[in-house]
Amino acid sequence: MGLAGSTAGFVNNTPIVAVLIPMVTDIAERTGTSPSKLLMPLSYAAMLGGMLTLIGTSPNLLASDISGRVIGRSFTMFEFTQLGVLVLLTGAVYLLTVGHRLVPERIDPDEDLTDQFQLREYVSTVRVADESPYVGKTVREMQARVGRDFEVLRILRRGKVIPRNPEDRTVRGGDRLLFHANRKTLLEIVAVPGLEFAAEPVTDEPAADSDDDPALVETIVVPESAIAGESMTANEFRRRFGAPILAIRRQGDRLEQRLSKTVLRGGDTLLIQATRDAREQLMTDPNFVLSQAVERPDYRRSKIPVAVGIVVVVVALAALEVLPIVISALGGMAGMVVTGCVKPEEVYDAVDWQVIFLLAGVVPLGISMEETGAAEFVAYRITPLAEVVPLLAFVMVFYLVTAILTEVITNLASVALMVPIAVDVAEEVGSEPFSFVLVVTFAASTALMTPVGYQTNLMVYGRGGYEFTDFMRVGLPLQLLLAVVTSVGIAVFWGI
Repeated sequence: MGLAGSTAGFVNNTPIVAVLIPMVTDIAERTGTSPSKLLMPLSYAAMLGGMLTLIGTSPNLLASDISGRVIGRSFTMFEFTQLGVLVLLTGAVYLLTVGHRLVPERIDPDEDLTDQFQLREYVSTVRVADESPYVGKTVREMQARVGRDFEVLRILRRGKVIPRNPEDRTVRGGDRLLFHANRKTLLEIVAVPGLEFAAEPVTDEPAADSDDDPALVETIVVPESAIAGESMTANEFRRRFGAPILAIRRQGDRLEQRLSKTVLRGGDTLLIQATRDAREQLMTDPNFVLSQAVERPDYRRSKIPVAVGIVVVVVALAALEVLPIVISALGGMAGMVVTGCVKPEEVYDAVDWQVIFLLAGVVPLGISMEETGAAEFVAYRITPLAEVVPLLAFVMVFYLVTAILTEVITNLASVALMVPIAVDVAEEVGSEPFSFVLVVTFAASTALMTPVGYQTNLMVYGRGGYEFTDFMRVGLPLQLLLAVVTSVGIAVFWGI
């Protein structure tokens, strides 16, 4: 928590979680701890650590821009660091005392990767050979012979899906059967004559130490990645990396569609067979996180002092207000390229274009709230509550309203929507507008109650084997606690 929380203040928290997931998984294996007990605290720590500085998370930058336009006051680099430290410490104390008891142990620490997949049904595809003994049998008869853990979802015949109930259909040679089963049944199917996997079959013992033999590994599609925005299918993944996808787990749900045509989404957990070269290629791809400890690719270690020095200079110039953060950051990027820390062709791939276009959409949303009077309209509906409760309690309620909204829409959209409203509400109740802007900023960046509220939660969701309600059980008490701590901290440091 200390490592993730402190570094997330200076590097975006999403790549922090991406880098630390393999390390945390390795720690769990070495200490005999369930990964479930560690991955959710990792996500929460990175999320809260993003509130240490202006550049910790993208909602901070957006809130600063809107605040500067609406009330003429933007955030400085360390504008709310003292409150960020308080929030991070509060989260750490909670998770180390109460929270860790609420985090479920969804994965047995004594199980390996293949055992973890055996506990959860997943989707794969099998091809029926012409000489198979199942040719001429109905799907129901086939399922009865293979076992109750094998269920056919779809029949794919000559590239088309058979529309009727598959259990009553007769199996033909060349059919592809989309099914779900556990790993034990999957391995039994490998031995059935006349049945073969559409992708390369999974081996019973992954050859992790071999340079040539493929190993069974798990990889996560990073939320808000370029891959998730370009409609990459399982077939395209195989062509790009030379690694077939044997199964896909999506936010705990079972897929019921053709595996090869399934479009990958952010947060998907993929079970793949990958050679050492494919694993190294995935390790260097920012769109994926390998959650199994593998040999790291060669880094430009000689450039470490230069890269760290450039980051320090960028932060210092912005903190001392020598240059605006936009200018110093662009200068730092240019410095990384000139000094060889980053190659020119890598710059384009490093840009999160999905976030860029999202910002292009949500910034006009905030402007429209101001120009049409919608923000003032909503403010008039909220402010009567301030007449019957203390102002500090009203601030806590406003924090929770923003936090709940963030769980439904993206944090950036929440900031764009709520900052203009916050300013109008503050003016209506005679409070400090800047304080209400901070309330929105902190509430929008701490979406703790669902796995879909924040991208780091989505990254650990499948890998930790969590259920949707696990985040509510752990995150709701912390969210209520932070509503109090953040509101009191803002009242003390800035006044309301």
